Amino acid sequence: MSVLIAFLSLAAESVIGYPDRLFRAVGHPVTWLGRLIAFLDRTLNRATDSDTRRRMAGVFALFVIVVVPLALGAAIESLLGWFPGGFVLTALLATSLLAQKSLTAHVRAVAEALDTGGLEAGRKAVSMIVGRDPDRLDEPAVCRAAIESLAENFSDGVVAPAFWLGVGGLAGGAAYKGVNTADSMIGRKTPRHLAFGWAAARFDDLVNLPASRLSGLLIVAAAFLLRDTDARAAWRALRNDAGRHRSPNAGWPEAAMAGALGLALAGPRIYDGVTVDDAVMGSGGRREATSADIRRALALYRAADLLLMALFSVLAVIVLSV
Repeated sequence: MSVLIAFLSLAAESVIGYPDRLFRAVGHPVTWLGRLIAFLDRTLNRATDSDTRRRMAGVFALFVIVVVPLALGAAIESLLGWFPGGFVLTALLATSLLAQKSLTAHVRAVAEALDTGGLEAGRKAVSMIVGRDPDRLDEPAVCRAAIESLAENFSDGVVAPAFWLGVGGLAGGAAYKGVNTADSMIGRKTPRHLAFGWAAARFDDLVNLPASRLSGLLIVAAAFLLRDTDARAAWRALRNDAGRHRSPNAGWPEAAMAGALGLALAGPRIYDGVTVDDAVMGSGGRREATSADIRRALALYRAADLLLMALFSVLAVIVLSV
């Protein structure tokens, strides 16, 4: 049933998202996980400890971060399994682990802000989805940042949780969300988290390997379906550039997106005043991205997302017919 749950969750979340009223009332799984991770960070990550001790503390913290949502997810799914149609309720709960609708809204907001409010409005909108310094971004850089975030979050926020839902049901999806949230909070290479967050960052790289490859391939396939995208260039960029990215995973969807749109994404970027000299994805493409390119990227993302749903629907039919 896990594959069916993943398909139903994808289909439902693309329509309903996560209601604002529900968020205001009870929060969101990511905020709940964030509180757990922050507590472990405060409690276990002591500046007076050696790096070795802090690294071991980080391993233990990661164990807790994985086991708690995994156990809760398994318990909830098992409980709902006693009710007729319980898998539908499980799928509805699992929609909270996906980010299709919110990702579309946040990226579209950048294009609309640029078109209606100019560069300053675009900088403010893109600061909601990227960690780089917005004040240092010109308009093409704002557009590239939005497109890069769309590509990377298609993998991390849509394909990966759907993949782990399909593998392990609600427990698998919840455990993945714990790992991914931990990486975003403590997996950064700062003095405080370099040792403590080492395990979270490495494990996040591992669990995202299959989804990142699948994301890149879905974007290439989606480029065949649209008129103003280049599937051959997407495949070429995927093969030539993905492995050159500093992340073992982000390069796959970013390179495919860059090639499909004829853009040159990534490259040197500034985070917290520090320049990260990353490789360019889509070598030879345009650096002068526009708000129209953001909308083209959104169309490509939606097509890739539909292909993901189609894939899970086919897998569900195959698994249930065996």
